[in-house]
Amino acid sequence: MKNKKRILVVAPHPDDETLGVGGAIAKYSKEGHEVFVMIVCGHLPPIYDSKDYEKTVKESKKAFDIMGVSSSKFLEIPATTIGSIPVHKLNSEILMVINDFKPDIVFCPFPDRHIDHRLVFESVMVATRPIGIGRNINILAAYETLSETHWNAPHIEPNFTPNWVIDISDHMETKLDALRSYKSQISDFPGPRSIESVDALAKFRGTQAGFAYGEAMHIIRMVS
Repeated sequence: MKNKKRILVVAPHPDDETLGVGGAIAKYSKEGHEVFVMIVCGHLPPIYDSKDYEKTVKESKKAFDIMGVSSSKFLEIPATTIGSIPVHKLNSEILMVINDFKPDIVFCPFPDRHIDHRLVFESVMVATRPIGIGRNINILAAYETLSETHWNAPHIEPNFTPNWVIDISDHMETKLDALRSYKSQISDFPGPRSIESVDALAKFRGTQAGFAYGEAMHIIRMVS
């Protein structure tokens, strides 16, 4: 297709990509664009059993298929231990994907309550600097993640204040179907990662911008 875009989604854990940009992934892929999802951490030993990780990877691949993800990569860093990895190593892992994939748009997690989200955000900021291949990135934006982003302490920590809402009205059911793949991660209502909560947030973000369902982003850098 003409003007085909390459979209990179950097997710700290399996399911963050669906919670944050599942509708956008489905929308972009449906329009013929190429979407690459990189999962940085996972439910791995020593905190989790390796079987937990295998389950979430299986769930994520099912979700990827539903949303139309073109390709993916799992860095396999144990969840909550990312701080013990040398900063340059994590930066280089993300930069390697950027150099190979050459994205036009990069979505990363907002630096919220979860330490993994904050550290991944910082590494993405380094890897996407507007030098070298980074100069070709047209949009760098942070997404919100239910159960983490809205638990930041207001005014003490960064507040998520969206300045871009993507219309996912035609792709909301695809997002929810993908989220249902994560049987080990979603919770019953009123859990923050319940289907009802995700639906409610998308309605709220959508109506903020004048349409039925939306996903909110904070644009960090945009060039044209």
